[in-house]
Amino acid sequence: MAQVLEFKLPDLGEGLTEAEIVRWLVQVGDVVAVDQPVVEVETAKAMVEVPCPYGGVVTARFGEEGTELPVGAPLLTVAVGPRDADGETAGSGNVLVGYGTSEAPARRRRVRSAAVNGTAKGAAPAPPAPAPVAQAPAAPAPAPDAAPAAGGPVPVISPLVRKLAREGGLDLRRLSGSGPDGLILRSDVENALRTAVAPAPAAAPAAGEPATGASPAARRGGIRTPLKGVRGAVADKLSRSRREIPDATCWVDADATELMRARTAMNAAGGPKISLLALLARVCTAALARFPELNSYVDAEAREVVQLDHVHLGFAAQTERGLVVPVVRDAHARDAESLTAEFARLTEAARAGALTPGELTGGTFTLNNYGVFGVDGSTPIINHPEAAMLGVGRIIPKPWVHEGELAVRQVVQLSLTFDHRVCDGGTAGGFLRYVADCVEQPAVLLRTL
Repeated sequence: MAQVLEFKLPDLGEGLTEAEIVRWLVQVGDVVAVDQPVVEVETAKAMVEVPCPYGGVVTARFGEEGTELPVGAPLLTVAVGPRDADGETAGSGNVLVGYGTSEAPARRRRVRSAAVNGTAKGAAPAPPAPAPVAQAPAAPAPAPDAAPAAGGPVPVISPLVRKLAREGGLDLRRLSGSGPDGLILRSDVENALRTAVAPAPAAAPAAGEPATGASPAARRGGIRTPLKGVRGAVADKLSRSRREIPDATCWVDADATELMRARTAMNAAGGPKISLLALLARVCTAALARFPELNSYVDAEAREVVQLDHVHLGFAAQTERGLVVPVVRDAHARDAESLTAEFARLTEAARAGALTPGELTGGTFTLNNYGVFGVDGSTPIINHPEAAMLGVGRIIPKPWVHEGELAVRQVVQLSLTFDHRVCDGGTAGGFLRYVADCVEQPAVLLRTL
């Protein structure tokens, strides 16, 4: 006898509790192999594919594209074959997003079956065909805690949809869902909020009475963009940083002419090109070796400053999905060539939305090159729970006193925003001054290597 197994949205790790369905990779009736990706989801950190731990025939999918589901919500059901000799249903159990599965890539293919109990044509051998099963509904019944309407339960599954409607002042009982069987999707609520749709009052208010049934926010109208995904994660993290970290900023102008000449000479010698960001990263790691207080974090519960013995260097990258901070692991152990290659790889993955949660977390210090936006200075918000961030402005020709004479030099503004709990201004100033000295005289850096 075939058995229908339910596959739920797995725990994504890294503190993530929900994900939005971006694209289904299988249809109802498809034959899937163990560990085959079945859906592409977007979390607050990355776009990833979710592999199914069961092999068999897809009998139902839960959630339309654009729906946000909490961890533990049903994703799909699969009709699998008879149990194996040990009495256990075949399956890998590998459902953690972004960290690979146990099967070879060749097994991860989508195969369309001729019927629920049929076989695929022109494809690799499929799993044993399960016995026919009843078609599951296109969407699950409303959750038991669904708020009942006067004429029956409100067709809503996701608690996130309920929360969004409640915060926007929408009465779900007056909203028509675009999902299967009238299911109200997140997109329905968002569209209603954008057009300032609010529940109509039961009766017209008396003269002089304020209108009821719509929240003040809903009555104001305007274009509404939900804080979700990357934007929502950034908002939460920056707000927490501002609440918890007493930050301060110091800055200095530096003559980067010699650093630019050194990079030109390095790239003229042949071999892989070295990026300016990689050279600045080498300066950062050398400075952190001298001032390790800035490579730390505060354990608020224990009231301790935890100083780290490795540098996982984050760098700000602007993408179509918003600002992300990929992390270069063990940056202190890499040379300029290795740093250049890793910056390029992570930047490309960021722009493609292919970074894994592991590549976006665990940083100990951040390098922010905001000069690419054509600005000179900034007072950035620290990337919580880190203790500091080095900012680099644009490098432009400016009048500068060089060797006692006025000259035109390549000048850059450097800024350091730091957590005043981990060190005082003397340490922060020493760090920034050392960075500026290395930028002005690259030989200073060579003496520390």
